[in-house]
Amino acid sequence: MTDLAALMADLENHLGDPWDPAGPMPYPRVLALDEEQRYPHVFVDHLAAWGLYDWIIPADQGGRAVDVEDGFNLYRLVGRRDPTAATAMVLTSLSYMPVWVAGTEEQRRHFADAVRGGAKLAWGLSERRHGSDVLANETTATRTDGGWLLNGEKWTIGNATVADTVMVFARTRPEGGPGGYSVFAVEKAGLAEGQLRHLPDEPLHGLRGLDMSGVALRDCLVPDSALVGRAGQGLEVALKSSQLARIAISSIAMSCVDTALRTTCDFALSRVIFGGTVAEVPYSRRQLAESFAELLVADALTTGAVRSLQLAPAQASVWSSVVKYFVPTLLEETLSRLATVLGARYYLRAHPRHGVFQKMLRDFAISNFADGNTVVNLKNIALQLKRLAADTVEQDPARVARAVEATARLFGPAHPMPPYDPAAQQLFSREGDDNVLALPAAAAALRRAGETASGRDAGVLARCADTADALAAEVHRIAAEHAKLTAEQGRRAGQSAELYDLAKQYAAVSAGAACVHLYLYGRDSLAPALRSPAVLLLCLERLLRRFHPLRRVTGPDDVDAVAAALTDTHSAGLLFAFRPYPVRW
Repeated sequence: MTDLAALMADLENHLGDPWDPAGPMPYPRVLALDEEQRYPHVFVDHLAAWGLYDWIIPADQGGRAVDVEDGFNLYRLVGRRDPTAATAMVLTSLSYMPVWVAGTEEQRRHFADAVRGGAKLAWGLSERRHGSDVLANETTATRTDGGWLLNGEKWTIGNATVADTVMVFARTRPEGGPGGYSVFAVEKAGLAEGQLRHLPDEPLHGLRGLDMSGVALRDCLVPDSALVGRAGQGLEVALKSSQLARIAISSIAMSCVDTALRTTCDFALSRVIFGGTVAEVPYSRRQLAESFAELLVADALTTGAVRSLQLAPAQASVWSSVVKYFVPTLLEETLSRLATVLGARYYLRAHPRHGVFQKMLRDFAISNFADGNTVVNLKNIALQLKRLAADTVEQDPARVARAVEATARLFGPAHPMPPYDPAAQQLFSREGDDNVLALPAAAAALRRAGETASGRDAGVLARCADTADALAAEVHRIAAEHAKLTAEQGRRAGQSAELYDLAKQYAAVSAGAACVHLYLYGRDSLAPALRSPAVLLLCLERLLRRFHPLRRVTGPDDVDAVAAALTDTHSAGLLFAFRPYPVRW
C-alpha cells in the first residue's frame, strides 16, 4: 500500500512555493499563462519529470498505478495550482482508459511506454452535431485492405492538436446502434499527409490555455492493430472508461474550491471592518464553515466512489454518476457563497490572490459538462432508481449485513484493495447501492456511539443520528413518489422532469451516507481537527437542507467548532480534506 501522505508531500515540494514567482509552478506564472491563453507545456513537463503519469499507468505495464485513489489525490494537488495543467494531464490519463479497458497486452504496453516517455493522448468521442448523444455519431470506420479507413470529424476534443495519438470512437456498422461502434488508436506519426487535419482551437471561458480543438479525418488509413477491443465493442469501452473519468473530473472541481476557500479564508482572517475581522462576523463565519463542510461532503463522497472502482466495480455506474452530478452541483453553490464573502475583491484582476480566485471560478465550470453533463448522469441514476430505492426501503437483513461489511471496506482506508481492473466495471448495477442501503444501519451505529460518548459529543452524535435517519427517510418518500409517477405517467415517466428531480434527491442522500460511513469506519485516519462530530453534523445539515431549506440542526457552538477546524486545517498546511495531506498553502 502506498504511503499516500508522503507521496503527496513529495509532489507538493516538487511544485514549490505557490507564491514565489521564481518557483516551478507559482500562481503568478499560472495567471500569466492563463491571460496569454497558452498551453501549460512548462508545467506539464515539470510534472511529467516528477513521474505523475506513472500513477495512471498500470503497475504491470511499467507504471505505478495500483490504487486509483493515489492518482486521484495527486491530481488534486496539481489542480489547486493550475486546473488547466491538471486537466491537460488528466486528458492523457483518461485517453489511456480505452486501452486499459479493452486493449491487448501489446497495446497496453505500447501506449504505457509512450505516455511515460512524454507522449500526449486525446479521446476523440464527441462530435459537433451530437455532443453527448454518442450513438448518433457520424464518424465512420470502414474495413479495407490492410486495415480501416476513418472519415469524419471530432470536435471540442481536449489535447486534440498537441496529442501524439487520438483514440477515435467511430461507427463500424452503417446502422450504428449499441454494437455498431468501435474505438481506434490513431497515431499521427504513421499517417500520410492530408489524412488528419487539426481543427482550430476553440477559445474557452475557463481553462484558457487548454488545447480544445478537434480533428478531421479523411480516408485516414489505420492498421488492424489500431482497433482497441473487438469491433462493435466501442460503446461498452466508452462507457466503462467514462466511469473513471466522471470521478476523476471531480478532483479538479474540489481543487478549484480548495484554492478559492483558502483565498477567502486569508481575506476573512485579515480584513478588518466594523471593528473586527470578517471571520468574526457570525454570518460570514457560518458561510465559511458551511463552505468547508460542503467541500468535505465532496471529499467523503469521492472517497467512496474512487475506492468502489476496485472494491465494488459492479456498482461503479451508480457511484460515478452520483459523483459527476452531485459534486459539481454542490460546489458551484459553494463558490458562489465564497464570492459573497470575498466581496468586491473577487472582481479585481491585478492582485494575484484575487486573480487566482477568478481563475478557479472560471475553470471550475468544466466539471459540470466534461465527460457527461448533468442530464446524462441524472438519466443514469434515474434508470436505476426504482431498484435502488426499493432495496433501501425493504432493508432485507442479509443484504443489509453485506452492505454494512462492504461500506466498512470502502471507507476504511487500511483495508486492502485488489488491483484496479476497469473491465470488471458494470454498466448497470445489479448489486444495488451498498452506500445508501447501509445508511439506516449506520444511523443506528451513530446513535449507539452517542449513548456511550461523554460530554458535549454525546448530544452532537445524537443529532447526527437523527439527521442521518431523516436523510434515510427521504428514500422512502422517493420510492413512493417514483411509484406514483409511474402509475400516473406510465412509460412517459422514464423521461419526465419529475423523475430526474428524484434522481437529484437520491444523490444528496448518497452524499450523506458517505459522510456517515467515513466517520464510522475511517475516523481514526481523519485529521484530528476533523474528528469532531460537529463537523459531521454540519455536513449532514448541508444535505438535509436540500430537502428542508429552513431546517437547522446545528447551533452557534457547532458552527464555531467547524470554523475553528477550518482555520486549524489551513494554518497546519493541510489539504481541505478529511485525511491529513500536507500542502504548501
